[in-house]
Order: sequence, then C-alpha cells, then structure tokens
Amino acid sequence: MSSPELSDLYPLLGHTFAEPDLLVEALSHPSLDRRRQGGRDYQRLEFLGDRVLGLVMSTALYRDDPGADEGALAVRFNTLVRRETVAEAALLVGLGPYMRLGKSEDRQGGREKPAILADVCEAVIGALYLDGGLAVAEAFVLRYWADFMASSNEATKDPKTQLQELLQGKNGKPPRYKVAARAGPDHEPIFTVEVQADGIAAAEGQGGSRQEAEKAAAKAMLTKMGALT
Repeated sequence: MSSPELSDLYPLLGHTFAEPDLLVEALSHPSLDRRRQGGRDYQRLEFLGDRVLGLVMSTALYRDDPGADEGALAVRFNTLVRRETVAEAALLVGLGPYMRLGKSEDRQGGREKPAILADVCEAVIGALYLDGGLAVAEAFVLRYWADFMASSNEATKDPKTQLQELLQGKNGKPPRYKVAARAGPDHEPIFTVEVQADGIAAAEGQGGSRQEAEKAAAKAMLTKMGALT
C-alpha cells in the first residue's frame, strides 16, 4: 500500500504548511536515515512542541477554571500533557500512516507504539508553531484535546490518584505508603497509614481498612500542599 500524500494531512492539522520540510522533519523517526537525504529526525521539534503544548494547556486551564488554585490546575495539567494522553491525541489525528520510519521499526509496529506516537505528535505541534505561529499550534491542540479537557477532572476525584498525578508531575516519583499502626479489635480495626514523598513532610490518615487509611493520608498530604480539589 502506498504512503498517503503529505498534503492529505493538512486538513487534519488545520494548517497548510508554507515550509513542508518542517512537517517532514516532525514525522521522521530516528530509525530513518534522514542524513542521507539532508534532513533531520523529529527530536528537536519534539523538544519544542513539548513546551508549546505545555504553554497552550496551562493557558487553557487558567481560562477554563478561574476558581482553581495552582495545585488543582497542576493535577489537571499533568493529566493532559502526559505521554499517554499525547499518544491518544496522535491517534485521534491519525498521524500513524504519515509517520516516516525505518524498515525495521515499521515492521515492529512502530506506527502503533504510544511512545513514538506521542513523540511525533509533540514534534508536529512544534512544526505548526514554527510554520504558522502560536495561534495555529493552539488551535490544533484545543481541537484534539477538547475531550481530554472536559474529562480531566475525573482522574482527580480520588485523593490517592490526585496525589500521584501531582507528585509525578513534580519529580516523577509516586508517593509511598506504609502502615504506621493498627489498633482496635479484629472486627473493627483502625489503621494508621503514613504517606511519604520526596521533599514534602509526611502525612498520616486513619481508616477502618488499609485502603481507607491510605486515602485519608493522601488527602492530608494534599491539604498540606494546598492542592486538594
């Protein structure tokens, strides 16, 4: 099957490139020997696109929820820019068939790999920014992230999920839970759980089960951080 024409991608991106080579670069995986063709792979554009995506998302969240504090915005932000979300957006756009891969990577299913899809999507955002400006890149992101924006509060309802998203966005490390004490009779136990995180004071919570105590501890840490939604 022949590869689709690059121009077929323009309506999906909402932009006609004045410099098509930028889009070619954004779609070119490192496994493709671009040097022989005088071109580069997507890595530099991915670096740029990641920052543009962050700016667009943080601005959109700031406008979308004027009553939210920094902690609440950070939790939603981390959900929206994580690689899994970016890969899903790439699938929505339909970038897979347009990606330029080395033969080996192509045979290994590179067009369906979430990590590659996310990288290419960020690179495309970078290319849109360079070729059309921030408004063009913003229009693309808001178009394909609309549903993710609408549902981004879902992941923050549970305190443990909210805390994990927030901490991983800060330092990439999840919280650590341990049972500090157990009291009461077997039929009515009371667990005390301590949650720890790098650079943040530990917090404790109690509950009738370990899971309930972990949620209470997570809530206590979020409260300390001023990030409870």
